[in-house]
Amino acid sequence: MKTFTQILFSLFFFLSISTQAQEVIRNKPDGGYLFNIEKNISATEVKDQAGSGTCWSFSTCSFLESELMRMGKGSFNLSEMFVVNRIYLEKAELYIRMQGNGRFSEGGTFHDVNNTFKKYGIVPESVYSGMVNGATRHNHSELDAVMAKMVELYVERGEKISPLWKAGIQSILDTYLGKTPETFEYEGKTYTPKSFAASLEINVDDYIEFSSFTHHPYYEKFILEIPDNWDWNRVYNLPLDELMEVVDHALENDFTVGWDTDASERYFSHRNGVAVVPADMENLYQVLNEPGEEMVITPEIRQEGFDNFSTTDDHLMHLTGLAKDQNGKRYYMVKNSWGENSNACGGFLFASEAYLKYKTIHILVHKDAVPKKILKKLK
Repeated sequence: MKTFTQILFSLFFFLSISTQAQEVIRNKPDGGYLFNIEKNISATEVKDQAGSGTCWSFSTCSFLESELMRMGKGSFNLSEMFVVNRIYLEKAELYIRMQGNGRFSEGGTFHDVNNTFKKYGIVPESVYSGMVNGATRHNHSELDAVMAKMVELYVERGEKISPLWKAGIQSILDTYLGKTPETFEYEGKTYTPKSFAASLEINVDDYIEFSSFTHHPYYEKFILEIPDNWDWNRVYNLPLDELMEVVDHALENDFTVGWDTDASERYFSHRNGVAVVPADMENLYQVLNEPGEEMVITPEIRQEGFDNFSTTDDHLMHLTGLAKDQNGKRYYMVKNSWGENSNACGGFLFASEAYLKYKTIHILVHKDAVPKKILKKLK
């Protein structure tokens, strides 16, 4: 005769198997949200950016890895730190040329990866991990501090700056991240970073960035006014409903989406695996632990948040699917870069439609993921 404990274990095992078969994810072992996965687009494993502010590289490399799967190229693990090494030097150069009147930090956006891919190529993670001296986790605290001091020193020297300053910056990057390879072997073939990128047959010009704000004309490009847009990249502006239409159309047609958002809000809870916008902030704790009523988001509310800095550009992630909770409300499946063991959802979280409408800074999609009627409106 089975004991009570054995019966409970058997029941738990049965529920676990059933959950896996039905693609259901719970954010808590007892109660909480129950996410029924409706669309789960192929993506590589969740990585951990650890002690680095390089979510922009992790999210965009993940996006490109899913693109390679969609294109039938197979599974690749692209090196985020190859991109970081290349882009950090470009940031330093622009900051110094601007005599310190610009943005120099570890942050970035989607186009930084695509620009690197086009100008310098890419390498696999197995060829260049960006970790040296036996390290197993990224930690850029010292690198960032040294780089910041170095560029300020060059700015202060002004006309006395040595023509060797670029080599000085590059030597710091190579010391902390390792020197990027000029050639390498991968699966029996010899590549350069540019020839490897060419072999993947990704055309980065096929990707479009969109946002939605009322202080710029719709269907035109504008410079996205966020600090991490250090080189003043321009994105297309869409009405809010059409921005959401692009996201939905992409995911429903097996295209993933790069997602830049505000992750500083108390109602963005990676630990709980949810990002929602409670209608009543006094019930915040309850809504983070079980589905509840959310705020209705309008373009005006969204714009106000951006204008008064309550909505900030904090974190880039990767939308890889769609789900509904136990009440039938839609959520977006988000691949984060904080490690598989960072929450009960395997490193993923689920963002509500209200959260995307309110806190999305901008998105990245393939042009074929955009409804044709919207493409025709772009100037």
